[in-house]
Amino acid sequence: MSAEPLSSRFGRRFPAGEVLFREGEPGVEMFVIQTGRVRISKMFPSGERTLAVIGPGEFFGEMAILNGRPRTATATAIEPLHALVIDGRTFEAMVLGNGEIAVRMITRLARRLHSANAYIDILSRADPRARVILGMARAAEEYGERADGHVRLALSAEDLASMVELDTATVSEIVARMVRVRLIRAADGDGWLLPDPTRLHAFVEALEQTAREER
Repeated sequence: MSAEPLSSRFGRRFPAGEVLFREGEPGVEMFVIQTGRVRISKMFPSGERTLAVIGPGEFFGEMAILNGRPRTATATAIEPLHALVIDGRTFEAMVLGNGEIAVRMITRLARRLHSANAYIDILSRADPRARVILGMARAAEEYGERADGHVRLALSAEDLASMVELDTATVSEIVARMVRVRLIRAADGDGWLLPDPTRLHAFVEALEQTAREER
């Protein structure tokens, strides 16, 4: 099916600022961005946080129609948006009839599975330092903003504590140590700057190696 019939049949326009769907709502449609950008955000204990900003060619909202579960995030148009709005039945027909769409979907799901496995690994760590450091590294890799050779992560200690299932006081103490040893530094305003998220993985490996040697 050509792009023009798809656009004329499924295309819709949304003004900047319009919420396409909210976290917790049932999901019956997915979206494919034609023009404009969308902010994907999620509620944490300290408030709403941006997970990603996506643009033309990206699709979102598919998980709710695949698994029948409520929306896990909120999607908001941050500029005038033109998107294809596709219901579950149409989406199934498109996947079955278009190999490229199927491959892109499989790739997206594989990334999400990798992310889920990474967080399971993080939560399996007994050392709270490893949980916090790896949790911050993973969050930076998933939705940090790259700028001037750093990765900016708009995440509070309270948010991070919720992600890694530790109390906020413990997380705050560990984050303060990370600042003192210059693994990270505080960003102007809210969040943290990570010079290189891979350094956090190396730091955890060094911690665990030291712990093994001390046994």
